[in-house]
Amino acid sequence: MQTSAAGSPERRICRRTCRAKGQRGFTLIELMVVVLIVALASGMVAFSLRDTQGIALEREGQRLAAMLEYARAQSRLQGTPVRWRATPQGFALEGLNKPVPEQPWLSEDTRVLDVLPRNPAIDPATLASLALGPEPVLAPQSVLLGSGQTPGNTVRVATDGVRPFAIAPADAAAPATAGRAP
Repeated sequence: MQTSAAGSPERRICRRTCRAKGQRGFTLIELMVVVLIVALASGMVAFSLRDTQGIALEREGQRLAAMLEYARAQSRLQGTPVRWRATPQGFALEGLNKPVPEQPWLSEDTRVLDVLPRNPAIDPATLASLALGPEPVLAPQSVLLGSGQTPGNTVRVATDGVRPFAIAPADAAAPATAGRAP
């Protein structure tokens, strides 16, 4: 059996004849370009399949935080107490000199899951509420929002009583329970 060494004329002839027959492989550059195109396409698909329920719930939380801060500022300005109350379709602000109509949730499946602190004087059958002033320092308060379609998806809007309302980690302990005795 004949073998050809590197650089021998037989090997060069084989290369020429193999290429002429169309038996050629892919170059590394061609393979890298294909991998890049597949990576870009899968990245675009991933961005188009984002968690729309999570984004909607986050937007609801930001909107609620802004409305609670608005009511808190108006309460201090007017010197009268203002109350935020959850309703079946949204929420209402009561006690403002310039009444604000009931605000529906932006998404129909948004629900108020919990409001802290709980007020034992309020009938448990009614939905919870928060007192927003007129004192500059309030008790720690929070509202837990959830999605009806994805029950594990929640957003907590909270304040420690001094800082403004903001979105807090939903799994963190509620600020209203920090000073309570068991």
